Amino acid sequence: MTIKNRILNIIHRFLLKLLHIERRLEPWFRPQWNVLFREPSVRFVQYLINLRRKDEGLKLAEEKIDPDEEQSLNKIIDQMADQMRSRFKPGGYERGGNTKTHGVLKATVTIRDDLPEHCRKGVFATPRSYPAYVRYAGPGPDVPADIEDVGFLSMSVKLMGVPGVKQMERMGLTDAEKLSQEKFTQDFITTSGGPTFVTPNSRENVKLQYWSLLRMPLFYFINPFDSHFLDMFMQSLFNETQYNPLGQRYWSCTPYLLGEGLAVMYSFAPKTKVETHIPGLPFGKVPFNYLRENMIKTLNEKDVEFDLMIQLQTDPHLMPIEDSSVRWPEKLSPFIPVATVHIPKQRFESEALIEFTKRLKMNPWHCLPEHRPLGNLNRARLRLYSELSKFRQDMNQTTHLEPTGDEVFD
Repeated sequence: MTIKNRILNIIHRFLLKLLHIERRLEPWFRPQWNVLFREPSVRFVQYLINLRRKDEGLKLAEEKIDPDEEQSLNKIIDQMADQMRSRFKPGGYERGGNTKTHGVLKATVTIRDDLPEHCRKGVFATPRSYPAYVRYAGPGPDVPADIEDVGFLSMSVKLMGVPGVKQMERMGLTDAEKLSQEKFTQDFITTSGGPTFVTPNSRENVKLQYWSLLRMPLFYFINPFDSHFLDMFMQSLFNETQYNPLGQRYWSCTPYLLGEGLAVMYSFAPKTKVETHIPGLPFGKVPFNYLRENMIKTLNEKDVEFDLMIQLQTDPHLMPIEDSSVRWPEKLSPFIPVATVHIPKQRFESEALIEFTKRLKMNPWHCLPEHRPLGNLNRARLRLYSELSKFRQDMNQTTHLEPTGDEVFD
């Protein structure tokens, strides 16, 4: 390590230490701060982000592919694979992103029978129920103590028994993508880090992965020669001390088709009061996996439900497809509930389930064509997720398994 990088590393560790102290104090002030100041702060940051944008003149649900996307994707794959190599050993590889598994749960997703006609597309076309798996995870690329994580979670939902030809079957696929292909599933991938993604596009994501590989991701945001302060401020408004993955709201952050000519964002909104106590705060010993423990306590006592909601794109400039740093204004288009996610009381601690989790793949391209992912970050995910999941499973000597919902883990 060069002298420069050593100095940067010392600064980075100091800033992280301050952040970890603040995370332990947040439960005493952050909820009140959110109520009073989060929404005005979001509007101000979004105003500044939109000031520097130009109108591309695109239509609703229209994409614009940049010539350097493939180059950016190759760099992201290489850097994330290097991160995995530097952090894990064969047999113990975790995912490159959405890394730390807090739990994989059985669920049922029921499509509502009161949807407007223009929303009845794909899996939302007919009121019915699908068996599902829900995976809750931390962002990665590390597997730290929960209280020292970066402050957001992911919720990935896999519907099963979904009929029809899938999007990946209609495409020319690489070998890794063919191994990831599933015939009867539909995946929804969301995070609790707010309605915008951590980077606006795949070109900037290359820079984040570079700093993450050096174990100094904060410098992606605060590098004075190439700063991303507005993205940092936007993320900081939603990244906070987490209490229980079952009680958090999640957003897709990237858009998807809803049939021809329509684009939507997804969101999962919690409907159930859940366990939120964090033992040891502020400065005592906090359980390493307290998020998982709070999930266990909750599901030992009650069922949990979420609303799956969609937000329709109504303005192609103010609600862009290719820039994921922009929040789609809910004043222009409020979220509409389209389905209910029901997670029944259950135990999810068996060795059989842990082994199943290692073989489980989530990819937004596991979908019907009516729900095709849109935008540069989603285009990157097709090969990124497929290649990194194949790499992980090769290193762990496991294989991909398309679940049916009939699995038994007792």
